[in-house]
Amino acid sequence: MKIFEKNSLLNLCATSLLLTVIFLHPIPVGSQTMTIEEYEPKSTLKVPEHIVKKAKYPFIDVHNHQPLNPKPEDLAKMVGDMDALNMAVMVNLSGTSGDKLAGAVKNYKGNYPTRFITFANLDFTGIDDPGYGERAAKQLEQDVKNGAQGLKFFKNWGLTVTDKNGKRIPTDDPRLDPVFEKCAELGIPVLIHTGEPRSFFDPQDRFNERWLELKQFPDRARPADKYPSWETVMGEQHHLFEKHPKTKFIAAHLGWLGGDLTSLGKLLDRLPNVYTEIAAVVAELGRQPRFAREFFIKYQDRIMFGKDTWAPEEYYTYFRIFETDDEYFDYFRKRHAFWKMYGLNLPDEVLKKLYYKNALKVIPGIDKKAFPK
Repeated sequence: MKIFEKNSLLNLCATSLLLTVIFLHPIPVGSQTMTIEEYEPKSTLKVPEHIVKKAKYPFIDVHNHQPLNPKPEDLAKMVGDMDALNMAVMVNLSGTSGDKLAGAVKNYKGNYPTRFITFANLDFTGIDDPGYGERAAKQLEQDVKNGAQGLKFFKNWGLTVTDKNGKRIPTDDPRLDPVFEKCAELGIPVLIHTGEPRSFFDPQDRFNERWLELKQFPDRARPADKYPSWETVMGEQHHLFEKHPKTKFIAAHLGWLGGDLTSLGKLLDRLPNVYTEIAAVVAELGRQPRFAREFFIKYQDRIMFGKDTWAPEEYYTYFRIFETDDEYFDYFRKRHAFWKMYGLNLPDEVLKKLYYKNALKVIPGIDKKAFPK
């Protein structure tokens, strides 16, 4: 009995000593030294998969950004990549205005008359001067004569654009009312990116779903001591939509409501002049396949396809989410989605509206011959 007690005491001492050594001098195994950025687990789940590299129907990408005057060989390569994806038309939202826009339209349409659409952008220089809105509207009218088929607002409007006193100019500022009225008169849509994901405005703590992205890109954070709240920025956008019921608006990135489709649905119900698109937010849809599918069916006449960045292989994930019922597959960028994706398997008619029918209805001047009825 005494021998047993003595051995037990020795074992206890040895264990304590070992634990002390481990805590003071951790064994350098991978699980103790890797960072969250390095952690890339390989799923062992075996389920059916369908990699889709070409869209089922020709589609229109209503949200992309391209240089004004690409080299002929770069443009030819891009068109080849578009053909491989089944992309019939790309909308370049970075058209600027004036002579630059006119030159860009000439370059793109001169080489590929039906494949590219260019949206104009406003120049906010002189916004404090009397009559700015009327002058901007007149310039936009000239841009449309020069080939622009829509107007794009970048996220600086309503967030970082300031007046001469350094005061932020709200999205629904009345100085731009003549511009939106001109858009209605000309029959062109306004694709507007207002704000950022809600999480960018939240505290950057362990509860923040976009913590990894904010760690990798600290300048994307929108702290309350430097920026207005997410609710303020988005509220101004929605008020802008209300003020101009005759103008067609396309709320970029699902209006940053991809994670709250119920609220997005209420917005669409209330404002029939508002459409939306899916650029850079399909990770939100792929984690809620049943509810998102119901949403896309209910609002099938109001949603368009968009991507935002030009990376042909990333479109495969978009196609897979919308065209298949695959489950538990990776998104292509961990900082946007550390969770897995699931396919929505949209009905064909809904898919056609997402891919091209809604864009044909909203954006004027697109050649319809490339699309099925």
